[in-house]
Amino acid sequence: MSENIFYDCIVVGGGPGGSTAATLLSKKGKRVLLIDKETFPRDKTCGDAISGKSLSILGELGLVGEIEKADHGEIGGVLFSSPNGAMASIPFGKNDEHIAKGYTCRRQVYDNLLFQNAKKNCDVMEGMAATGLIRENGAVAGVKAKGSDGKEYEFRGKMVIGADSVNSVVAREIRGAEVDPKHSCIAYRTYYSGITGMTSKLEIHFVKSIMPGYFWIFPLENGLANVGVGMVMEDMKKHGTDLGKAMGDIVANNPLFKERFANAKMVSPLKAWQLPFGSKKRKVHAEKVLLVGDAAGLVDPFSGEGVGNAMLSGKLASEVVYEALTANDTGEAFLKRYDDRLWEVVWNELSTSYNMQKLGKVELLLNFVVGKAAKSPKAREAISGTLSNKEAKKGYASPLFYLKLLFE
Repeated sequence: MSENIFYDCIVVGGGPGGSTAATLLSKKGKRVLLIDKETFPRDKTCGDAISGKSLSILGELGLVGEIEKADHGEIGGVLFSSPNGAMASIPFGKNDEHIAKGYTCRRQVYDNLLFQNAKKNCDVMEGMAATGLIRENGAVAGVKAKGSDGKEYEFRGKMVIGADSVNSVVAREIRGAEVDPKHSCIAYRTYYSGITGMTSKLEIHFVKSIMPGYFWIFPLENGLANVGVGMVMEDMKKHGTDLGKAMGDIVANNPLFKERFANAKMVSPLKAWQLPFGSKKRKVHAEKVLLVGDAAGLVDPFSGEGVGNAMLSGKLASEVVYEALTANDTGEAFLKRYDDRLWEVVWNELSTSYNMQKLGKVELLLNFVVGKAAKSPKAREAISGTLSNKEAKKGYASPLFYLKLLFE
């Protein structure tokens, strides 16, 4: 690999979105360079849940079997609790006549699997942090980077895909630095071992002390659990919430959890990160440039899951880059097809999740829904359908859904 090579596309960021885009584009016969500032395997602060959307694209990459072999947890549903302490266990519904299941997989494992697969298909440089875009005669001509050796590098190519997370250097170059507190979330995460009462369900707890945020416990392999809290940035500032302190108080003092954590051990540092919610359409393309994943701002506003849309956007970006290179047209007007396709696929779901997020701020409503599900099999079945069916999910935002629950 050399600075003298002229690439068809340079992908900045080797996470799920970037590795997916680089792999799929390389398999179409294009010369791709994938760079990342870290050396893999590396940790990535996240909830570690792997959605059905991710599994679909893993299938296209031929990697579902690899996930099965790697360290992971298998998930069969969700356990909710409401601010008043009611609890409801909701199994996943059926998916194509089979009981749906999901996975959890630490990003240190999951991302490395995708990254190593990309290495088999394209040129890769680790320890190479992008510092900006190269421009020649006003047009993007490649990527400037700084290596782990402290040296400055320049890589040239016809197109650039920015997959470099929430603080994307590439995104900053095409739309500036912008954080919208209404459409961004702050979350804290750590790993615990030895929590009692663990099952094969994702636990989402709407705890009164951190409303309108939530506390989660996600089971992983070998008795390990991903534990964290999240809250919309605007709400956190409004209520003056110290999320890290609030999480410690929940674990130590909340009646639902203090016994479960009594002999548990925190086995990693508590880390904070920012999630750019896809409840706002951000600029995701420019001449010669596309953005994917967190760089595009595609995190689900209700669940906080971002890996699925990162991989989906990486797939769509690889298709549009291939079309642009084939047509010899990398202009902004041509690349708008990426913008159109992306929002056509994800916007309805993200909008629904945003409405669900807003409803989730209503304490009485959460108490009602979880309380009803705790007592009624029919209510659990209704909610189960929304967990595995994105069309059914829209019902959450409809008053008729809650009216129906009233009579279950």
